[in-house]
Parts: sequence; structure tokens; C-alpha cells
Amino acid sequence: MYEDKTLICKECGNEFTFTAGEQEFYAEKGFVNEPQRCKACRDARKNAARGEREMFEATCASCGGVAKVPFKPREDRPVYCSECFAKMQEEKADDAADDAAAEE
Repeated sequence: MYEDKTLICKECGNEFTFTAGEQEFYAEKGFVNEPQRCKACRDARKNAARGEREMFEATCASCGGVAKVPFKPREDRPVYCSECFAKMQEEKADDAADDAAAEE
């Protein structure tokens, strides 16, 4: 039903593809206008409007390293660096999978 279209970005002037899948998504959401900017320009525009995020430094409760976080840490809550946080999420997912398997 939909076919890829080549459009010109009004911001940078480069060509970009408005894919059939994107067109279908726009139609489902009720959007009537085609995008006027390429993905890179849309992202840059969103980020410029949002402004710079303030980052705070804290000590990781697991490894003791420096953790940079987008919120002001509180003394009563542990803060983890990105690596330790990812490990904890992975372990939590593994534990949930083990619990689900044990219930079968």
C-alpha cells in the first residue's frame, strides 16, 4: 500500500527516505503532514529544545567508582555506576527467569 518516498530536509537540504513503515505509522497516528526534517535534524532540534542535562557525581555503592547520574543523589539511597547497574539488572532478569522456570 505504501511505498518509500524521498523527501528533502528543510533544515539541512539533504535527501532522506520516508519509509513505507513510517508512512503507515503516521497514518495510524492520524498525522496528515509528511516529515519536513531528516532524522538527524529532528533529533538535533529535540535536543536543543530540551537543553543540557545537569549531571551529578556520586560514589558507586557497589564498586566505589565515580558514577555520573542525572539526578541529585540522596544519602539514604544507593547509587550505582553504569556498569554495576547493568550487572544488577542482568542478575535481576536471570533471577526472574529462574523463578519462572521453578514454577513450571
